[in-house]
Amino acid sequence: MHIWVDADACPLAVKEILYRAAERAEISMTLVANKPLGAPRSPWIRSLQVARGFDVADKEIARRVAPGDLVITADVPLAADVIARGGHALNPRGELYTPDNICERLQTRDFMEKLRETGVQTGGPAPFDNTDRKRFADQLDRFLARKTGTDH
Repeated sequence: MHIWVDADACPLAVKEILYRAAERAEISMTLVANKPLGAPRSPWIRSLQVARGFDVADKEIARRVAPGDLVITADVPLAADVIARGGHALNPRGELYTPDNICERLQTRDFMEKLRETGVQTGGPAPFDNTDRKRFADQLDRFLARKTGTDH
């Protein structure tokens, strides 16, 4: 298993949780972004800078993801692509996307996009907070424990 991080918009607190988890579980992780990242030096952590552009990082992750890999992303279409390829997707707020919920998430995303296109102000997500941070850390620990057969 490999962890891929859609790192351009990933909160720093989530990246720090991921750094510790990759080290602790000895799982390879790659942060993919269109800007340089200051990832810690580790045999388990690397960063990959891609060209600037719409969805360039997402497309690179989708191209490289293998069945069983975990992708950290808030991008619902990327999560759907990952699931279709046999991977797993977790958003930075701790929601695990699954084959059972991804269609509903895509429909909600598309509905909200259509509302915005008509001029409706939908607002954005609530600010990332400590509750989100804890929910992400807990979900990541549960996922890694299931996949690696270890207790975190």
